[in-house]
Amino acid sequence: MGLVVNKTHTTAGESKTGDNVLELGYYPGCTVHSTGIEYTLSLKEVFKKLSISLVEISGWNCCGGAAAHSLSRLLGLVLPARNVAKAQECGLPLAVPCPACFNSIKRAQHALSSGSAMKETLENTIGFKYSEDLVVKTTHQIILDHIGLEKLKSFVKRPLSGLKVVSYYGCLMVRAPKIVKMGDYENPVFLDNIVEALGAQPLDWSYKIDCCGADLGMTHGRMAKDITDRITGMALEAGADVLMTGCGLCQINLDMRQSRRAHKGIPVLYMTELMGTAMGLPGRNKWWSKHVIDPVPVLGSLDLI
Repeated sequence: MGLVVNKTHTTAGESKTGDNVLELGYYPGCTVHSTGIEYTLSLKEVFKKLSISLVEISGWNCCGGAAAHSLSRLLGLVLPARNVAKAQECGLPLAVPCPACFNSIKRAQHALSSGSAMKETLENTIGFKYSEDLVVKTTHQIILDHIGLEKLKSFVKRPLSGLKVVSYYGCLMVRAPKIVKMGDYENPVFLDNIVEALGAQPLDWSYKIDCCGADLGMTHGRMAKDITDRITGMALEAGADVLMTGCGLCQINLDMRQSRRAHKGIPVLYMTELMGTAMGLPGRNKWWSKHVIDPVPVLGSLDLI
């Protein structure tokens, strides 16, 4: 399934002519419609600037996240596999911003691949035939594969000079390596490369792929808080002004649960928020106002607002 250019869809089935527009199917998932709304707002503004059009697939459902497979392996695969079926109906490569959703959909694709024992079960349960041609990518892959770092730099109007950033990949963006295929899963640097392209200073640190404990929040809240304090505290120890992520669960968990008693607090921003800031895009105050740890003092101190 190739990339589509020179068309822009406002809704599925309704198209209009445009110039050099990259058109992608769009699976928003639950988080980016709710607790991760600042990710949605900033993502859409950034993609609009980069001439990327998103067509939300119709009839999508929750991917099941970490909860479904703990109840039933079949349920944990059927839910994302149904979204694969809906994406095939859309007929476009699929953009999945949330790493948890991306991971679920990639696991479903793996189960649906030729030779999988689950393939027939999933196809019969959902009532479709899987196509190996469906391309599924998350945000940074779209930026790096179809825009590229050099072109991204050309969109930067206000370089993030002086801003020290640690990139937080979390556990689901890079694992399991044979399924998500992100390359180096022990020491990934692709988000750091984006940070550098925006004019900020990426910092190396040892907690970039640790799990943030978000799924423990309801059942083991103290443990989740301890994990969060360790990660955010180590980000500060590394010298960071902000922590950057691309995951809605990681962002809300690290932003909300970090304890001011443990350290002074560090803003947790989405990669698209930093991109939008560097591009000078409108609406940034709406994104920042959703954060528990206000990023405005840090950005303002470096004259980045």
